[in-house]
Amino acid sequence: MHHAPQTTALILVDVINSFYEPGQPNYYPEVEDTLPALARLRDAARASDALLVHAVERHYRGLADFEFAKLPRHHQAGERDAEFFPGFEPEERVREIVVPKRRYSAFYATDLALVLREQGISRLVIAGVKTNVCIRATVQDAFAGGFEPVVPREATNSNRPHLAEASLEDIDRYFGRVVPLAEAEALL
Repeated sequence: MHHAPQTTALILVDVINSFYEPGQPNYYPEVEDTLPALARLRDAARASDALLVHAVERHYRGLADFEFAKLPRHHQAGERDAEFFPGFEPEERVREIVVPKRRYSAFYATDLALVLREQGISRLVIAGVKTNVCIRATVQDAFAGGFEPVVPREATNSNRPHLAEASLEDIDRYFGRVVPLAEAEALL
């Protein structure tokens, strides 16, 4: 049990049907390799009552969105692709929250930094998809905001593996630490 206040939070990024459900436009088979690691991190956070943040991309249904210039309309509130992947729905507990985001980073135009500071969080275990897009953007903003990002290698990947590897190399060098799953699990 933790005697000191828990200063590490788990951020699960985009563990939604869009990426994890076969047949969805953003699904890729290798994404399933992250599920056991994500489940272990989720369970560790809940067991220690660590703050667990479900950062999920959610656009306003039917409204124009700048991101749609780069990507087809997606992840609109209430649509199937935006729903949590089964098993990764938030639980009804105080230290588990949903932060909807409209950009790649879980920090941009959300209250995530505010919430983390209010809870005395200084370190973030950041996991989910995709390494070279939402994970990288979230890690970069975490670092810029004065948080220590930790990325468990087994808990993220991409349908562009070379970009995932380059992103992990950059994250480890410039923004935080890339660690084996067990090491990240032990921080929660």
